[in-house]
Amino acid sequence: MKIKFSRHAKRRAKLYNLSLSTIENILKKEELHPGKHEIIQEVPGYKYPIKIVVSVENDTIVVITNYPLKRRRK
Repeated sequence: MKIKFSRHAKRRAKLYNLSLSTIENILKKEELHPGKHEIIQEVPGYKYPIKIVVSVENDTIVVITNYPLKRRRK
């Protein structure tokens, strides 16, 4: 699958010091079906879990936004 980042997602990644390669690695491990998805995952090296919102169409994953959560999940 091809992974594309929206301008918004690139800006959020830069703002919160998230590397695009980290986000790509998370997405490659997930089994995604067509539609919108929210992925929340703990990532080593980050204080809080990372939330990634994606849209899957045909053979393309579009990252809509990504950011660290303000709190840990319960």
